[in-house]
Amino acid sequence: MRIAIGIEYSGVPFAGWQRQGHAYTIQQVIEEALSKVADHPVSAVAAGRTDAGVHAMQQVAHFDTSAERQTRSWLLGVNSNLPSDVALRWVLPVSDEFHARFRAMRRRYRYVIHCRLTHSPLYLNRVTWVHHELDVARMALAATYFVGTHDFSSYRAQECQAKSPVKTVHELRVERRGEFIVLDIEADGFLHHMVRNIAGVLIAIGMGKEPPEWAKAVLEARNRALGGVTARPEGLYFVQPTYPDEFNIPRLTLPTGVW
Repeated sequence: MRIAIGIEYSGVPFAGWQRQGHAYTIQQVIEEALSKVADHPVSAVAAGRTDAGVHAMQQVAHFDTSAERQTRSWLLGVNSNLPSDVALRWVLPVSDEFHARFRAMRRRYRYVIHCRLTHSPLYLNRVTWVHHELDVARMALAATYFVGTHDFSSYRAQECQAKSPVKTVHELRVERRGEFIVLDIEADGFLHHMVRNIAGVLIAIGMGKEPPEWAKAVLEARNRALGGVTARPEGLYFVQPTYPDEFNIPRLTLPTGVW
C-alpha cells in the first residue's frame, strides 16, 4: 500500500530534509516515527528537499507499507512519535501511480522579510530580519523579470546537481504586510538556493543598491558569480506542491494573517 502524508515543520533544529549520517534531519525523524507505527522499516520520499533552517507549511511525501492501519491511527500514532517541531497534517492512501517528487507539477515557496530597525525576539529564526527600509515597488518591478521560462544559472548554487538550469516561474508576487514583506513564488521546479538567491537580489534592489533592471541583467548573464548574496534560510517556507487532480492531494489554504 502506498500512503501520502502532508508534513508541517520548523526547520530551526534540523540540517534540512534529507537524511544524513552525521546530522539531525526531518527525513530521519519522519521515517523513525513511521517505522514505529508500521512495525517495519519505512522510507519516505518527499516532494522537495529543504535546506537547513528552512520551514514547510505542507511538505508532501509518500511511503510504502505492508502494515494495515486506519488513517486516524497513522496520523495520531506518527505524531505521537515526532518531536514538537514536526507534525503530520493529514494521511491519505494513494495509488501506486502517485510519486511525491516526480508527479508534482508545481511547487510554491514563500519568503518572509521583517523590515525593522531592531530585530524581534518573537520572530527569531522564523523570518529574515533586514534593518533597512525596503522599497516594495522597486522589488515588485524587478520580480516581473523572473516570470516565464528562463535559464536560472545565475540563481543556482554552485553545488546544484540539477540536470538543467531552465525553469518556468508561473508567479512571483511581492507584497508589504505591515512590517513584513512577503515574496510568493511558484514554478515547475527549483534549483538549489534559487529562491534564496532571488530574494537576495530583490533585497539589494529594495535597499536601493541596484536598479530593478539588475535582476534581469543577472538572469541573462547566466553566471552565478555576478549575482547577489544568498538570502538567509530562516525566512524561507516550502508552501506546498501541486499534483494532478486524480490523486486528490489536499490543498493548503494559505494563512490570512500578517504573513
